[in-house]
Amino acid sequence: MRRILFLARAEVLHIVRDRTTMLQILVLPVLQLLVLVHAATFVIHDTPTVLVDHDRSMISRELTRQLEASGFFRIIDRTPSIDRAEENLLAGKAALVVVIPPRFESDLVRAGRAPVQLIVNGEQGSAAAIVQSYASQILSRYSAELGASVGQNLLAIDDRGGSSASSFIDVRTRSWYNPGLNYKHYMVPGVLVALVTIIATLLSAQNIAREKELGTLEQLNVTPIASGQFIAAKLLPLWVLGLVDLALGLVVGRLAFDVPMRGSLPLLFFVAAIYLVGALAVGLLISTIVDTQQQAMFITFFVMNVYLLLSGLFTPIDSMAPWVKVISQVNPVRHFVAISRAILVRGAGFTEIAQPLLILTGFAFVMVTLSVMRYRKTTV
Repeated sequence: MRRILFLARAEVLHIVRDRTTMLQILVLPVLQLLVLVHAATFVIHDTPTVLVDHDRSMISRELTRQLEASGFFRIIDRTPSIDRAEENLLAGKAALVVVIPPRFESDLVRAGRAPVQLIVNGEQGSAAAIVQSYASQILSRYSAELGASVGQNLLAIDDRGGSSASSFIDVRTRSWYNPGLNYKHYMVPGVLVALVTIIATLLSAQNIAREKELGTLEQLNVTPIASGQFIAAKLLPLWVLGLVDLALGLVVGRLAFDVPMRGSLPLLFFVAAIYLVGALAVGLLISTIVDTQQQAMFITFFVMNVYLLLSGLFTPIDSMAPWVKVISQVNPVRHFVAISRAILVRGAGFTEIAQPLLILTGFAFVMVTLSVMRYRKTTV
């Protein structure tokens, strides 16, 4: 342990004295966070939806069919329990809940008015507004069909949650977790994860590659220092710096964008600690393949492009092709982005993030094993 700490101290001094590296670690992520949050946009398709139909009438079933037939919504659960629907929202499994009350059809016929509630997951920022707009358009079309059949417009939509004097179906919309539908609350946690990943993976890949270029790696390999100790000493400072970057980004997100932090920050840092082990191991694996820092940069940016495109940060996972969704399951960025949004915006606890956390832990274990095995082979 003393050897690891001694080597780690030497590595910290080397990083601190390198102004370019310090600029790359501390300043550039903040600047990128401030810029990228404003530049990111996305389109929504195949929104996971929970249906709470207390009426189960012909009109309610047809309304549900209209939602499914549009291609914008995918019914993932049909339940009479609003509590179960809320659990799906909290767990991140659903983005929309459609609540049709009892006596829906009879109230339309007898009283001329019946409410329908749309509960939108506001955590998704502007995407929630798009989901709400899609649902309103579909309900408006259904209104026209009903109006044609009875000679009047039975359905009126009010996106503000109210109803007009002539409305028969009163559609009320609520946005949970992000009532103002502020897209920055959705983008900041995701962009922050991307920046932390780039810093951790790129620096770890360049670190070992630099030792190769300088010829000091061979010198270290003939010393009594074990390869495991050498790797731990090299990556420990970068692991700490990754957590510092995360903390710095959270401060910027709170002060500059007023991002909510409803969940447990210690839980978020615990997940980040596990995630960074995997990210650093990927960088180490890259460094065992390349011979120069330039090669390490090229491969790292290629890996990062794949990471980001399959993470759901810019393109929703539900809009991807089925085979792409399967591949994205092994993408650690996807799971950490989902966890960071769940903890910060929804206030999710350990139970809600258990599955993606388990995947991150398995990814970290596999990547550390592969990178250490590969490092030993290249240094024999």
